Formats: sequence, C-alpha cells, structure tokens
Amino acid sequence: MTPTNIEIAQQARMLPIGEIAARLGIPDDSLEPYGRHKAKVALPFLSTLRDRPQGRLVLVTAVSPTPAGEGKTTTTVGLGDALTRIGQRAMICLREPALGPVFGMKGGAAGGGYAQVVPMEDINLHFTGDFSAIAVATNLLASLIDNHIHHGNALGIDVRRITWRRVLDVNDRALRDVVVGLGGPGNGYPRESGFDIVVASEVMAIFCLATSIADLKQRLGEIVVGYTRDRAPVRASDLQAHGAMTAVLRDALAPNLVQTMENTPAFVHGGPFANIAHGCNSVIATSSALHLADIVVTEAGFGADLGAEKFVDILCRSTGLRPSAAVIVATVRAMKYHGGVDVADLATEDVAALERGTVNLVRHLDTVRETWGLPAVVAINHRAEDTDAEVAALVAATERAGAKAIVARHFAKGGSGAEELAHEVVRLCDEPSELRFTYPDEATLWEKMRTIATHVYGASDITASTAVRTQIRRLQEEGYGRFPVCVAKTQYSFSTDAKLRGAPDGHVVDIREVRLAAGAGFVVMVCGDIMTMPGLPVTPAAHTIDVDDDGRIVGLF
Repeated sequence: MTPTNIEIAQQARMLPIGEIAARLGIPDDSLEPYGRHKAKVALPFLSTLRDRPQGRLVLVTAVSPTPAGEGKTTTTVGLGDALTRIGQRAMICLREPALGPVFGMKGGAAGGGYAQVVPMEDINLHFTGDFSAIAVATNLLASLIDNHIHHGNALGIDVRRITWRRVLDVNDRALRDVVVGLGGPGNGYPRESGFDIVVASEVMAIFCLATSIADLKQRLGEIVVGYTRDRAPVRASDLQAHGAMTAVLRDALAPNLVQTMENTPAFVHGGPFANIAHGCNSVIATSSALHLADIVVTEAGFGADLGAEKFVDILCRSTGLRPSAAVIVATVRAMKYHGGVDVADLATEDVAALERGTVNLVRHLDTVRETWGLPAVVAINHRAEDTDAEVAALVAATERAGAKAIVARHFAKGGSGAEELAHEVVRLCDEPSELRFTYPDEATLWEKMRTIATHVYGASDITASTAVRTQIRRLQEEGYGRFPVCVAKTQYSFSTDAKLRGAPDGHVVDIREVRLAAGAGFVVMVCGDIMTMPGLPVTPAAHTIDVDDDGRIVGLF
C-alpha cells in the first residue's frame, strides 16, 4: 500500500532545531524553542541582519488550481531541497496552513510525498499559535468597538456603519452573517455583523506585511473599523486598541523555523489566502531569509492571476523585494481538467484535452514574463499515472510558448527528483530582469481593478453597482486611491465563474463589495460569489483525522 503524506512525514529523520539554526548562523540564545523541532527566531537578532548581503528570491506560482491539486507547496519544498543538493545555500519560506482547509477540502498544506516541511502534524494543526494570536487581536478590537458603544459612544460611531468583523480559523458558513447584542441592554446594542476566516482578516495581512514591532503597531492603529454619523472614519487608534493588539501579537511576529524532510531550513510564518487576501507569507520571514541564505524559494497562493499578482503588486511594491525568477507549477491532470475532462476521468490518457487545456498555462506564462518581466520556467509536477505522450505534449506546448518545461519528480524522490529544475532556476536567476507592476501607483482604484481584469484575467471590462461605484469613488476622494487593490475572487478560473476552465476571455468582472484595509495598505475588491468565510464540503477532511491509542495523529492528508 502506498504510504500517505503523514505516514511519510512521520518517518523523517529530523535534526534538532538548534542544529538547523546553527547552519544559518543563528545563535542558540536567539531561538525560542517549541519542542525539539520548531522554534521562533528572535526579532532583535533578525534586525542585525540588515547590513548582510542579500540572496536571490525565487517565486513559485502555478496554473489555475483544480480539484486534483497542483502541488505548489510540494514543488517549493522539493526545489529548496534540490538547490541544497546541488550546492546552493538554500532556504524556503512558506505560509502557515489554516485549520479551515485542513479540516475542509485539502486536509493539509505542508507539501506532499517526499517533499514536505516537518513536523507535518504540528505545522498543520496548532504550530506555534500564531493564528490564535491573530484571531485574539482581531476579536479584541471587535469587543472594544461594542464596549465603547455600550459605555456612551463618545466617538459617535454609527452602529450601521461598523465594518470590522470577528474571525474564526474554521470554515463555518453559519457565522457568515450574525446579529450581535441580543439579550437586553446589558449585552449592548443589537446590530448585524459577521465572521470571516482568520486568513482573510486585515490583522493577518498587517501581520504579514509589517517589518517590525513599531510598523506593526502603527499599521494596527490605522485600521478603519467604521464611520461616525458624519461619515468620518473611526480607527483602532481612536479606540486605544492598537497597543493591546500589538502586545497580543508581539511573540507571534517572530518567524517560525522548521526544516524539510531533507533538513533544508524553512521559515513557515503567516498565512493569508490568495483568493480572499494577499496570499504571501510574512515579509519579516522572507527578508530575513534573504540575509541568511544565497537562494530563497517562496510561494504565492493559488494561480499566478491571484497569488503572484498580489506578490508583485502589493508585497513587492510596498517592500522593495524583487524576485529574480519564477517557477510556474503545472500538472498533466490540471491541463486535462482545463481542457474539459471530468475529475473522475483525469487518470485516463487524453492528449487532445491536455493540449486544449494548455491555454491556461500559456496565459499565466505570458503574464509572468511579459507583464511582470520575470524569467520563468514551468515545473511539471509529475504524477505516477502521467503517460509519456501526455508529458511530451505538455513540454511541447510550453516550448511553443517560448518557455522551458522540466519534469520534476520531487513528490516521489524528494530533492533528487528536482535537480534539473534547480539548475535551471539558478541559471534564470543569473539572467538580467527588471520587475514591472501591473499598473502604476497613480492610477485610480477603478483603473487598477480594470487593468488587472483586462491584462491578467482576460476580461473585457469590469462592472459594479451604483452603491459600490460610489464607495470606490469616496475611497478615492479620501486619499486611498494610492493603495494597490487586492482582488477577492474564485481561484478556479480567470473569470469570476469557477466553472469556466481554460483561459476564458471577453468576460466581465463584477465587483460585488469593497473593503478598505487601511492598516494593510490596500483596498479589497470582492468579486463574484467568493466568500470570506468558506464552508465545508460534503465530506470534510475532518472525518478522517484521528488520534490512535498511542497518541499519534493519523488521517491528516
């Protein structure tokens, strides 16, 4: 019987985390261990790295995801291990898994096969408590808002215009829309509200974009929680909330150091989704890793139209980080799916469908190379059922698009299965390149959204209701037009319709809702029917997760 991911991970020979840290030059007194195999690295030590030379950054992205999964995290881990094997001082930076998808559809997000970060169970479940701290900080602010109103509302907050929502790190559709304050005067004023999942919260975005404790506190203070009756913004700093929120997040802000199954160092820190948030791990982790290693491999969530676009237009724009090369992950199964094959039939050879589906890959390639100016290689994440004819057709389609495709077998072989990919990545890093943004800073919010839709999604235009257009115009007039936009939409299609596979064009992107994230420094455009509190599938992964009589976790991915 083929071992599961968790069974493979539990066989890993992990080194004490102090040994991993020592390889990076991190002293023992700068580690805060969480057991033997994971630790936080102290922020004071990381602040001393700023004068060190900076390594090169490699961004791993992917084609539009499918129900079968493409293995972007698996490829990030496998590539990091392969770079180490060919003599590079490599490190990887990943997002922390959220419990929503762990218990929902995915069942885990620490890589797969023989390309995983470990300890896999810890990383996928509670890890070091970062997400709990983010939830507490978010809900503390929500509590302080209602408490302020209950005790006289000196700020004159209009209870109809409170925009701040509570969060939970579990998919729970029943909490999307709620009424709070029921039960009489002692419980406050009844009003409509709701819950988002932790990874969609502005505090998560701030946590991942902050560069220091001081920057974190300033950003938290800038959060706009609602408006007065005169439509003046009310900020977290007005409620004197940002100091306590920073205290809750202080220890969490230090990045988490772990290792791969082949003992390559890895920072796993922060975890915003890319379909409803900006989809990148923490800036502190990535910038620190670049001073600790020669090549750092990081990932951006979902396909290049979402995660990579936000990595470029939000993270790179605000931090100055610049990737030297990009890896676009594709699979034979994904190309057949985008070519119209049903999920149940993906294991059957179908070269014609695969060739139809490569339009999805080609559009992502064009965006990465032509729009953003990044050298790119396609990594074909090999699966056992892939036929030689299908792989050859995918390689040929990539070459026709002017790029190189490399078959990588890291899932089955670990780092040794991705050495050819590693050599190509090193070569691409040596190519001269200059990152370009999708739109200029001075464009209006509407123009920024329209440029993303037409240049990245292949849309013909964007639309919005009169109320949403008014809100966008008001944000523009209030000075937020300088912000980049963060698009929340389905990850399964370039369009807002998850059922439209391949590379649809001529569609219209409708903006359903707009949310200001003043502390994070962007404006969220919610499009189509995407939800910021997901639901669970018919058969959640939680049904198979268990603990045996010896206390060992089983059934986790």
